[in-house]
Amino acid sequence: MKNVYFWVIMISCILPVYAEAPQTPQRLNPDIAVEMALRNNLNLEAARTGLDIRRRRSDLAWNQFLPTATVSGTLLRDNVASTSVGIDFSALPNLVPFSITIPQWHMNGAFTATLDFSFALFEGMRSLRLDYEAGRISHERTKLQMEQGVRKMYNGILLLEANVGLLKESFSNAQRQADIAEANFRAGLAPRLIWLQAQVAVENMRPAVSNLENNLNALMGSFALLLGLPFDTPLELEPLNLGDKGLPLGLNEIVSRAVSQKPDILELQASIQTLQSQQKALSMQQFTPFLRLGWNLSYLFNPMLDPLSDNLFTGDNWNRGGNFSVTLGMNFNSLLPFTREGQQRRDMEANLQIQSIRLAQTIRETELEVSTKLASLENILATVEAQEAAVELAQESYRLTEEAYRAGLQDFQAVQGAALALDQARLQLLTQQFSFLNDLIDLEYALGVPFGTLSSDRTLSSTGSVR
Repeated sequence: MKNVYFWVIMISCILPVYAEAPQTPQRLNPDIAVEMALRNNLNLEAARTGLDIRRRRSDLAWNQFLPTATVSGTLLRDNVASTSVGIDFSALPNLVPFSITIPQWHMNGAFTATLDFSFALFEGMRSLRLDYEAGRISHERTKLQMEQGVRKMYNGILLLEANVGLLKESFSNAQRQADIAEANFRAGLAPRLIWLQAQVAVENMRPAVSNLENNLNALMGSFALLLGLPFDTPLELEPLNLGDKGLPLGLNEIVSRAVSQKPDILELQASIQTLQSQQKALSMQQFTPFLRLGWNLSYLFNPMLDPLSDNLFTGDNWNRGGNFSVTLGMNFNSLLPFTREGQQRRDMEANLQIQSIRLAQTIRETELEVSTKLASLENILATVEAQEAAVELAQESYRLTEEAYRAGLQDFQAVQGAALALDQARLQLLTQQFSFLNDLIDLEYALGVPFGTLSSDRTLSSTGSVR
């Protein structure tokens, strides 16, 4: 038993030493969060790999002018044995006929090189370069969308944290009011019913606080995964400045800038340029002649010998041949619209038309989005101004109501109502402020300017410079 007690004491002393220390929270601000997401996010890594493929194709576009070289070796067997009949002139003056059975197995080898020239090859090189440019723009758009999502999610977490803070503050106020009600009851200044109502209000708020904290933890986990971190990494987000921010530009200037620089529009324009180049290359391939240069070197094992039994490494047993060819040709199927080549041209034209329609639709949607965002920003500014005054009034009302309740001049429902009005006013103000910030982030994406140009304390001049 003494040994047992000894090991129990030793283990109880050792375990705390090896216990996992609490993890230090990862401190973040929007720029650090964006940097981590761009570096670690798996979706962006896949996009970078796709861009590398396009870059390699563009850099090696000249390989279309390399000849196609083929080395082949063939071992074949005749289905039916053949016989060669002849006359032996070595026995002159007598002519002696003879008959030889040719082996059924034969062997040959060949080296072939071909090189095609056409005007379409040059346009094909240009198409590959344009395709890489389109891929680069698409990759940049993916990065901007990722940054936009990270910044808005960052704001959403801060708003939820503020909501949790307000709810906890309300819970503390309710607990304090319950303590006041208990003190008044014990002093004979209030009935027991008031005390019970205050306690019920406290207990009713506990699940709401717990649920909101769980929602915040879940959102934090999702944000950590977005940044490439383990989902259980503790995060500490730096607060943002929600001070006064003015409206950027005028409607006409901001709409024209969005139409010309929004990443979605730039991506569609690059895609249309690539399709136009591919269409030109296809037309050149189908309607212009091609020149084909070929060179062939062949070795045929003597058909009178058997490659399975005779010596393959004797040069005299092989017959050498080959040729050089120049071919000028043209595909006439492309002249007929119902052929496969004709349908390829029609499909290309249809794809170009679809992309042009998408571009026109995106431009219209961008114009509507920008005008809607500006109207929303103006409305939020007016709402924030009014809501700030409402918060001040609600704070004063709550303070006076609680003082009256403490003196026994107001009932518990009045205090509850004043506290609820204050919480709603504060939450509404925070919601409007973060909505204003998120609308500015969406506007920055539409304008194609760096994030923070509008959503920070800076504004954008009509020339596009930051001041």
